[in-house]
Amino acid sequence: MKIQLASASVLLAILCTACNDGTDTILSTDSARAAKEALGQKLFFDTNLSSPAGQACASCHDPAQAFTDPDQESPTSVGANTSLFDERHTPSAAYALYSPAFHFDATLGEFIGGQFWDGRANDLTMQAKGPFLEPLEMANPDPASVVSKVKAASYASLMTQVYGDSVFADTVTAYQSIADAIAAFERTALFHPFNSKYDQYLAGKAILTEQEAYGLQLFNDPAKGNCAACHPSTPQADNTPPLFTTFGYANIGLPFNINIPAGVDPDAMDFRDYGLGGRVDMPPSERGKFKIPTLRNIAITAPYGHNGMFSDLKEMIAYHNARDAGTGRWELPEVAENLDARVGNLGLTDAEMDTLASFLATLTDGYANTSQ
Repeated sequence: MKIQLASASVLLAILCTACNDGTDTILSTDSARAAKEALGQKLFFDTNLSSPAGQACASCHDPAQAFTDPDQESPTSVGANTSLFDERHTPSAAYALYSPAFHFDATLGEFIGGQFWDGRANDLTMQAKGPFLEPLEMANPDPASVVSKVKAASYASLMTQVYGDSVFADTVTAYQSIADAIAAFERTALFHPFNSKYDQYLAGKAILTEQEAYGLQLFNDPAKGNCAACHPSTPQADNTPPLFTTFGYANIGLPFNINIPAGVDPDAMDFRDYGLGGRVDMPPSERGKFKIPTLRNIAITAPYGHNGMFSDLKEMIAYHNARDAGTGRWELPEVAENLDARVGNLGLTDAEMDTLASFLATLTDGYANTSQ
Protein backbone atom coordinates (compact mmCIF):
# COMPACT_ATOMS: atom_id res chain seq x y z
CA MET A 1 0.00 0.00 0.00
CA LYS A 2 1.57 3.28 -1.08
CA ILE A 3 0.51 6.44 0.68
CA GLN A 4 -0.40 9.28 -1.66
CA LEU A 5 -0.09 12.71 -0.07
CA ALA A 6 0.81 16.11 -1.50
CA SER A 7 4.54 16.66 -1.60
CA ALA A 8 6.14 18.89 0.98
CA SER A 9 7.24 21.31 -1.74
CA VAL A 10 3.67 21.78 -2.92
CA LEU A 11 2.47 22.27 0.65
CA LEU A 12 5.13 24.88 1.29
CA ALA A 13 4.21 26.68 -1.91
CA ILE A 14 0.61 26.84 -0.71
CA LEU A 15 1.78 28.13 2.65
CA CYS A 16 3.55 31.03 0.98
CA THR A 17 0.67 31.94 -1.32
CA ALA A 18 -1.02 35.22 -0.43
CA CYS A 19 -4.56 36.16 -1.32
CA ASN A 20 -6.47 39.41 -1.05
CA ASP A 21 -10.02 38.12 -1.12
CA GLY A 22 -10.51 37.84 2.61
CA THR A 23 -9.68 34.11 2.74
CA ASP A 24 -5.99 34.47 3.64
CA THR A 25 -6.44 33.27 7.23
CA ILE A 26 -8.43 30.19 6.23
CA LEU A 27 -5.95 29.26 3.51
CA SER A 28 -2.93 29.73 5.74
CA THR A 29 -4.53 27.67 8.51
CA ASP A 30 -5.41 24.82 6.15
CA SER A 31 -1.99 24.96 4.52
CA ALA A 32 -0.17 24.98 7.84
CA ARG A 33 -2.13 21.92 8.92
CA ALA A 34 -1.31 20.14 5.67
CA ALA A 35 2.38 20.98 6.04
CA LYS A 36 2.41 19.65 9.60
CA GLU A 37 0.72 16.44 8.45
CA ALA A 38 3.28 16.04 5.65
CA LEU A 39 6.09 16.52 8.16
CA GLY A 40 4.47 13.97 10.44
CA GLN A 41 4.33 11.50 7.56
CA LYS A 42 8.04 11.89 6.90
CA LEU A 43 8.85 11.38 10.57
CA PHE A 44 6.53 8.37 10.77
CA PHE A 45 8.33 6.58 7.93
CA ASP A 46 11.91 7.67 8.70
CA THR A 47 13.99 4.59 9.49
CA ASN A 48 16.96 6.74 10.51
CA LEU A 49 15.30 7.79 13.76
CA SER A 50 16.18 4.63 15.68
CA SER A 51 19.44 3.41 17.22
CA PRO A 52 20.77 1.63 15.30
CA ALA A 53 19.05 2.96 12.20
CA GLY A 54 16.53 0.73 10.51
CA GLN A 55 13.28 1.10 12.44
CA ALA A 56 10.53 3.68 11.92
CA CYS A 57 7.14 4.14 13.51
CA ALA A 58 5.76 2.44 10.39
CA SER A 59 7.91 -0.64 11.00
CA CYS A 60 5.47 -1.71 13.72
CA HIS A 61 2.49 0.32 12.46
CA ASP A 62 2.31 -0.63 8.80
CA PRO A 63 -0.53 1.09 6.89
CA ALA A 64 -0.89 -2.05 4.76
CA GLN A 65 -1.68 -3.99 7.94
CA ALA A 66 -4.12 -1.52 9.50
CA PHE A 67 -1.22 0.15 11.29
CA THR A 68 -0.11 -2.93 13.20
CA ASP A 69 3.05 -5.03 12.96
CA PRO A 70 3.24 -6.75 9.55
CA ASP A 71 5.03 -9.70 11.17
CA GLN A 72 2.07 -11.73 12.33
CA GLU A 73 4.19 -14.75 13.24
CA SER A 74 5.72 -13.14 16.34
CA PRO A 75 3.51 -12.30 19.33
CA THR A 76 5.48 -9.09 19.96
CA SER A 77 7.55 -6.74 17.82
CA VAL A 78 11.30 -6.82 17.30
CA GLY A 79 13.17 -3.66 18.22
CA ALA A 80 15.85 -1.66 16.43
CA ASN A 81 18.20 -3.96 18.31
CA THR A 82 17.09 -7.15 16.57
CA SER A 83 17.97 -9.33 19.55
CA LEU A 84 15.29 -7.63 21.64
CA PHE A 85 11.51 -7.87 21.46
CA ASP A 86 8.82 -5.78 23.08
CA GLU A 87 6.94 -7.18 26.06
CA ARG A 88 3.51 -6.48 24.55
CA HIS A 89 1.84 -6.85 21.19
CA THR A 90 1.80 -3.68 19.09
CA PRO A 91 -1.68 -2.12 19.19
CA SER A 92 -3.07 -0.60 16.02
CA ALA A 93 -2.57 3.13 15.52
CA ALA A 94 -5.77 3.21 13.45
CA TYR A 95 -8.64 5.08 15.11
CA ALA A 96 -6.37 5.87 18.08
CA LEU A 97 -7.19 9.57 17.82
CA TYR A 98 -10.68 8.87 19.18
CA SER A 99 -9.41 7.65 22.52
CA PRO A 100 -10.05 10.36 25.14
CA ALA A 101 -7.35 11.48 27.54
CA PHE A 102 -6.81 9.02 30.38
CA HIS A 103 -9.20 9.71 33.25
CA PHE A 104 -11.42 8.14 35.86
CA ASP A 105 -15.09 8.24 34.91
CA ALA A 106 -16.99 8.67 38.16
CA THR A 107 -20.30 7.78 36.53
CA LEU A 108 -19.01 4.48 35.16
CA GLY A 109 -16.70 3.89 38.10
CA GLU A 110 -13.77 2.96 35.88
CA PHE A 111 -10.71 4.31 34.11
CA ILE A 112 -11.13 5.33 30.50
CA GLY A 113 -8.90 6.39 27.62
CA GLY A 114 -5.25 7.15 27.13
CA GLN A 115 -2.80 5.53 24.74
CA PHE A 116 -0.81 2.26 25.04
CA TRP A 117 -2.20 -0.90 26.61
CA ASP A 118 -1.97 0.71 30.06
CA GLY A 119 -3.08 4.23 29.14
CA ARG A 120 0.14 5.79 30.38
CA ALA A 121 0.12 8.42 27.61
CA ASN A 122 -2.74 10.89 27.67
CA ASP A 123 -2.87 11.58 23.95
CA LEU A 124 -1.24 10.91 20.58
CA THR A 125 1.46 13.53 21.09
CA MET A 126 2.57 12.04 24.39
CA GLN A 127 2.39 8.56 22.90
CA ALA A 128 4.62 9.54 19.98
CA LYS A 129 7.45 10.42 22.37
CA GLY A 130 7.59 6.97 23.94
CA PRO A 131 8.87 4.53 21.28
CA PHE A 132 11.86 6.72 20.33
CA LEU A 133 13.37 6.22 23.80
CA GLU A 134 12.11 2.72 24.62
CA PRO A 135 15.11 0.30 24.72
CA LEU A 136 13.00 -2.53 23.30
CA GLU A 137 11.78 -0.37 20.42
CA MET A 138 13.68 2.46 18.70
CA ALA A 139 16.25 2.59 21.50
CA ASN A 140 17.53 6.16 21.28
CA PRO A 141 19.44 7.18 24.42
CA ASP A 142 17.71 10.54 24.86
CA PRO A 143 15.54 13.15 23.10
CA ALA A 144 18.63 15.07 21.95
CA SER A 145 19.66 12.07 19.85
CA VAL A 146 16.31 12.06 18.05
CA VAL A 147 16.36 15.82 17.54
CA SER A 148 19.86 15.73 16.04
CA LYS A 149 18.76 13.09 13.52
CA VAL A 150 15.75 15.14 12.47
CA LYS A 151 17.90 18.25 12.19
CA ALA A 152 20.18 16.36 9.79
CA ALA A 153 17.29 14.93 7.76
CA SER A 154 16.42 16.06 4.25
CA TYR A 155 13.10 17.40 5.53
CA ALA A 156 14.59 19.56 8.32
CA SER A 157 13.52 22.67 6.42
CA LEU A 158 9.91 21.53 6.68
CA MET A 159 10.38 21.27 10.43
CA THR A 160 11.49 24.91 10.62
CA GLN A 161 8.76 25.98 8.20
CA VAL A 162 6.09 24.46 10.42
CA TYR A 163 7.51 25.28 13.85
CA GLY A 164 9.78 28.26 13.25
CA ASP A 165 13.45 28.88 12.56
CA SER A 166 14.42 28.43 16.21
CA VAL A 167 12.72 25.06 16.68
CA PHE A 168 16.04 23.21 16.94
CA ALA A 169 17.51 25.69 19.42
CA ASP A 170 15.90 23.93 22.37
CA THR A 171 15.80 20.13 22.63
CA VAL A 172 12.60 20.03 24.69
CA THR A 173 10.78 22.25 22.20
CA ALA A 174 12.09 20.33 19.21
CA TYR A 175 11.19 16.93 20.65
CA GLN A 176 7.70 18.14 21.50
CA SER A 177 7.32 19.45 17.95
CA ILE A 178 8.43 16.13 16.46
CA ALA A 179 5.77 14.31 18.50
CA ASP A 180 3.18 16.95 17.64
CA ALA A 181 3.78 16.48 13.90
CA ILE A 182 3.52 12.70 14.15
CA ALA A 183 0.25 13.08 16.06
CA ALA A 184 -1.04 15.43 13.34
CA PHE A 185 -0.32 12.77 10.72
CA GLU A 186 -2.06 10.15 12.86
CA ARG A 187 -5.18 12.31 12.90
CA THR A 188 -5.52 12.27 9.11
CA ALA A 189 -8.24 10.25 7.41
CA LEU A 190 -5.66 7.64 6.43
CA PHE A 191 -5.85 6.39 10.01
CA HIS A 192 -9.64 6.47 10.28
CA PRO A 193 -11.24 5.92 6.85
CA PHE A 194 -14.47 4.35 8.16
CA ASN A 195 -14.85 2.48 4.87
CA SER A 196 -15.50 -1.11 5.93
CA LYS A 197 -18.40 -3.19 4.70
CA TYR A 198 -20.12 -2.55 8.03
CA ASP A 199 -19.82 1.21 7.51
CA GLN A 200 -21.40 0.84 4.09
CA TYR A 201 -24.09 -1.36 5.60
CA LEU A 202 -24.93 1.35 8.15
CA ALA A 203 -25.07 3.88 5.31
CA GLY A 204 -27.48 1.68 3.36
CA LYS A 205 -24.91 1.01 0.63
CA ALA A 206 -24.17 -2.65 1.35
CA ILE A 207 -26.08 -5.71 2.50
CA LEU A 208 -24.73 -8.17 5.05
CA THR A 209 -24.89 -11.84 4.16
CA GLU A 210 -27.17 -14.03 6.22
CA GLN A 211 -24.20 -15.31 8.21
CA GLU A 212 -22.78 -11.82 8.77
CA ALA A 213 -26.17 -10.53 9.89
CA TYR A 214 -26.57 -13.39 12.34
CA GLY A 215 -23.05 -12.70 13.59
CA LEU A 216 -24.05 -9.09 14.25
CA GLN A 217 -27.10 -10.31 16.14
CA LEU A 218 -24.96 -12.57 18.33
CA PHE A 219 -22.45 -9.76 18.79
CA ASN A 220 -25.11 -7.44 20.20
CA ASP A 221 -27.16 -9.99 22.17
CA PRO A 222 -26.42 -9.66 25.94
CA ALA A 223 -27.52 -13.26 26.40
CA LYS A 224 -25.21 -14.64 23.70
CA GLY A 225 -21.96 -13.05 22.55
CA ASN A 226 -22.44 -9.85 24.54
CA CYS A 227 -19.50 -8.41 22.59
CA ALA A 228 -21.12 -4.98 22.36
CA ALA A 229 -20.78 -4.55 26.12
CA CYS A 230 -17.12 -3.70 25.55
CA HIS A 231 -17.17 -3.10 21.80
CA PRO A 232 -20.29 -1.02 20.97
CA SER A 233 -21.50 -1.44 17.40
CA THR A 234 -23.58 1.75 17.25
CA PRO A 235 -22.54 5.31 16.33
CA GLN A 236 -21.28 7.70 19.00
CA ALA A 237 -23.49 10.44 20.43
CA ASP A 238 -21.86 12.93 18.04
CA ASN A 239 -22.64 10.62 15.07
CA THR A 240 -19.05 9.39 14.75
CA PRO A 241 -19.34 5.87 13.29
CA PRO A 242 -19.01 2.95 15.72
CA LEU A 243 -15.54 2.66 17.24
CA PHE A 244 -16.05 -0.85 18.65
CA THR A 245 -14.44 -0.03 21.98
CA THR A 246 -15.47 1.74 25.16
CA PHE A 247 -11.82 2.75 25.64
CA GLY A 248 -12.10 1.16 29.07
CA TYR A 249 -9.93 -1.51 30.70
CA ALA A 250 -10.57 -5.17 31.41
CA ASN A 251 -8.78 -8.33 32.50
CA ILE A 252 -9.92 -11.13 30.23
CA GLY A 253 -7.49 -13.49 31.94
CA LEU A 254 -5.00 -14.24 29.19
CA PRO A 255 -2.39 -16.83 30.18
CA PHE A 256 1.30 -15.95 30.21
CA ASN A 257 2.56 -16.26 26.64
CA ILE A 258 5.59 -18.55 26.65
CA ASN A 259 6.11 -17.82 22.95
CA ILE A 260 7.24 -14.23 23.48
CA PRO A 261 10.78 -14.36 22.03
CA ALA A 262 13.78 -14.56 24.31
CA GLY A 263 15.46 -11.27 25.10
CA VAL A 264 12.54 -9.58 26.79
CA ASP A 265 13.59 -10.44 30.32
CA PRO A 266 15.93 -13.17 31.65
CA ASP A 267 13.43 -13.72 34.45
CA ALA A 268 10.44 -13.64 32.09
CA MET A 269 8.82 -16.78 33.45
CA ASP A 270 8.58 -15.10 36.85
CA PHE A 271 7.25 -11.88 35.36
CA ARG A 272 3.60 -10.91 35.59
CA ASP A 273 2.28 -8.10 33.45
CA TYR A 274 -0.29 -6.28 35.55
CA GLY A 275 -1.18 -3.86 32.77
CA LEU A 276 -3.02 -0.82 34.08
CA GLY A 277 -2.55 -2.14 37.62
CA GLY A 278 1.20 -2.27 37.11
CA ARG A 279 1.37 1.51 37.13
CA VAL A 280 2.53 2.98 40.44
CA ASP A 281 -0.42 5.35 40.46
CA MET A 282 -3.04 2.59 40.19
CA PRO A 283 -4.72 0.54 42.96
CA PRO A 284 -4.64 -3.29 43.14
CA SER A 285 -8.19 -3.37 41.77
CA GLU A 286 -6.75 -2.53 38.34
CA ARG A 287 -4.23 -5.39 38.20
CA GLY A 288 -4.44 -7.48 35.06
CA LYS A 289 -6.54 -4.93 33.18
CA PHE A 290 -5.55 -3.78 29.70
CA LYS A 291 -7.12 -1.27 27.39
CA ILE A 292 -10.04 -2.63 25.41
CA PRO A 293 -8.97 -2.41 21.76
CA THR A 294 -11.09 -1.42 18.82
CA LEU A 295 -12.32 -4.37 16.77
CA ARG A 296 -12.01 -2.44 13.53
CA ASN A 297 -9.72 -4.37 11.18
CA ILE A 298 -9.58 -7.21 13.72
CA ALA A 299 -9.61 -9.86 10.99
CA ILE A 300 -6.25 -8.69 9.62
CA THR A 301 -4.43 -7.61 12.77
CA ALA A 302 -3.30 -10.88 14.36
CA PRO A 303 -1.92 -11.80 16.82
CA TYR A 304 -4.50 -10.98 19.47
CA GLY A 305 -4.33 -9.91 23.09
CA HIS A 306 -1.89 -7.61 24.87
CA ASN A 307 0.73 -10.36 24.77
CA GLY A 308 -0.06 -11.68 21.30
CA MET A 309 -1.40 -14.86 22.85
CA PHE A 310 -3.56 -15.99 19.94
CA SER A 311 -2.52 -16.02 16.29
CA ASP A 312 -5.98 -17.01 15.08
CA LEU A 313 -9.14 -14.92 15.43
CA LYS A 314 -11.37 -17.94 15.96
CA GLU A 315 -9.13 -19.09 18.80
CA MET A 316 -9.49 -15.68 20.43
CA ILE A 317 -13.27 -15.94 20.08
CA ALA A 318 -13.15 -19.45 21.53
CA TYR A 319 -11.21 -18.17 24.53
CA HIS A 320 -13.79 -15.48 25.21
CA ASN A 321 -16.45 -18.16 24.91
CA ALA A 322 -14.99 -20.88 27.13
CA ARG A 323 -12.26 -19.46 29.37
CA ASP A 324 -14.12 -20.61 32.48
CA ALA A 325 -15.61 -23.80 31.08
CA GLY A 326 -12.92 -26.07 32.53
CA THR A 327 -11.86 -27.46 29.16
CA GLY A 328 -8.14 -27.51 29.99
CA ARG A 329 -7.54 -25.96 26.58
CA TRP A 330 -5.64 -23.00 27.99
CA GLU A 331 -3.33 -22.32 30.90
CA LEU A 332 -4.58 -20.38 33.90
CA PRO A 333 -4.71 -16.58 33.68
CA GLU A 334 -1.42 -14.76 34.13
CA VAL A 335 -3.23 -12.43 36.53
CA ALA A 336 -6.15 -14.17 38.24
CA GLU A 337 -7.31 -11.05 40.08
CA ASN A 338 -10.11 -8.85 38.79
CA LEU A 339 -11.24 -11.21 36.03
CA ASP A 340 -13.95 -9.79 33.79
CA ALA A 341 -17.04 -11.95 34.22
CA ARG A 342 -18.61 -10.74 30.98
CA VAL A 343 -16.52 -13.31 29.12
CA GLY A 344 -15.45 -16.86 29.82
CA ASN A 345 -18.61 -18.97 29.73
CA LEU A 346 -20.82 -17.74 26.90
CA GLY A 347 -22.07 -21.11 25.70
CA LEU A 348 -21.70 -20.38 21.99
CA THR A 349 -21.62 -23.28 19.54
CA ASP A 350 -18.84 -23.71 16.99
CA ALA A 351 -21.25 -22.55 14.29
CA GLU A 352 -22.12 -19.43 16.27
CA MET A 353 -18.45 -18.62 16.77
CA ASP A 354 -17.96 -18.95 13.01
CA THR A 355 -20.76 -16.48 12.38
CA LEU A 356 -19.18 -14.03 14.82
CA ALA A 357 -15.91 -14.29 12.89
CA SER A 358 -17.80 -13.63 9.66
CA PHE A 359 -19.30 -10.47 11.10
CA LEU A 360 -15.95 -9.29 12.46
CA ALA A 361 -14.52 -9.59 8.95
CA THR A 362 -16.97 -6.88 7.85
CA LEU A 363 -15.04 -4.41 10.02
CA THR A 364 -11.99 -4.46 7.72
CA ASP A 365 -11.34 -1.12 6.03
CA GLY A 366 -11.09 -0.79 2.27
CA TYR A 367 -14.25 -2.67 1.33
CA ALA A 368 -15.01 -2.55 -2.37
CA ASN A 369 -18.74 -2.85 -2.96
CA THR A 370 -19.06 -4.66 -6.28
CA SER A 371 -22.85 -4.86 -6.06
CA GLN A 372 -23.32 -1.22 -7.05
